[in-house]
Amino acid sequence: MTTARAGTKGEAIRLLEAEGVALVELDYESGWQDAIELGRLGNKVGIRVEYRGHESIAVKSLAALIAGLSRPKVSFRQRNLYCQFALDQLAANELVALETKAMKAGDYILAGHLLRDVDAVWTE
Repeated sequence: MTTARAGTKGEAIRLLEAEGVALVELDYESGWQDAIELGRLGNKVGIRVEYRGHESIAVKSLAALIAGLSRPKVSFRQRNLYCQFALDQLAANELVALETKAMKAGDYILAGHLLRDVDAVWTE
């Protein structure tokens, strides 16, 4: 049984009819509006439906942060990027440039000590 990502309500409905799916993640902005209805449909067939508006990512190095921000974003979710390296060692203008790039994608760069639960790890 797998986890499947739905980018639209129609795709979520199609996944609820598919074989081998245990969880459908609603990965689109208005997914929160569809979560209850789709959750009820999922309960009837034994498939969980989840909506999350953000994800927490542990970022292990400056290189990993730069690489991660350079890759195309495949989710609408806000990424909270928890840096596991010393942000204060960056030049102020370098940090501002990285924060600006992150914010354009709807993401935030945060200090690593604030991290509680990890959804993903960027190592480079």
